[in-house]
Amino acid sequence: MTFQDIFKSSFLENVQGVSLLDMALALALAFGIGLFIFLVYKKTFSGVMYSSSFGVTLVALTMITTLVILAVTSNVVLSLGMVGALSIVRFRTAIKEPLDIAFLFWAIAAGIVLAAGLIPLAVFGSVAVGVVLLVFVNRKPHLNPYMVVLRCDGPGSESAATSFLQGQVQRMVVKSKAAQPGSVELDVEVRLRGDDTGFVNALAQIPGVTSAVLVSYNGEYMG
Repeated sequence: MTFQDIFKSSFLENVQGVSLLDMALALALAFGIGLFIFLVYKKTFSGVMYSSSFGVTLVALTMITTLVILAVTSNVVLSLGMVGALSIVRFRTAIKEPLDIAFLFWAIAAGIVLAAGLIPLAVFGSVAVGVVLLVFVNRKPHLNPYMVVLRCDGPGSESAATSFLQGQVQRMVVKSKAAQPGSVELDVEVRLRGDDTGFVNALAQIPGVTSAVLVSYNGEYMG
């Protein structure tokens, strides 16, 4: 065994497995697509609290996935070890918005397709997904459901208020009703006909109606 054989390393022999040009091009495209995903997420966000860290995570996830797939495609033996290593990873972070799952899978899929060398599919596919999300998520405000909370002093004012409300909105559904002596509270889901919410002022002026509140509502009723 010679002195050179002692310091011979199979790790150094794999340095040239992926060229520097391929790595730079893949990471640059992954950053661009990840940034596009982040911008679409920012434009389509409709939750309660916007998380900028989640947007940055989408960019990083696209680039990290690209790195992993580049390593897997360059070495078959490494790919088997990578599958075993990733199989023990568990993520405990709760996903509060269902749409966030689509963005996570979008970032991962874009990184996989890009590292596999299917650059046109990664670019044009991401653009297509982004356009679909922008069109269907950013709907007009009057198409979104709202909740009207009514407090009345009796059945007579309740009937007058619901009849007036039904004539002012596109659709209404009573979600809950609480009745007490001298007090009735209704939670009604409504779909507005336009952007005008002046009917709430008129609703509060009906004799017997003590309060009328209009609340933005995401459609997920828990009752």
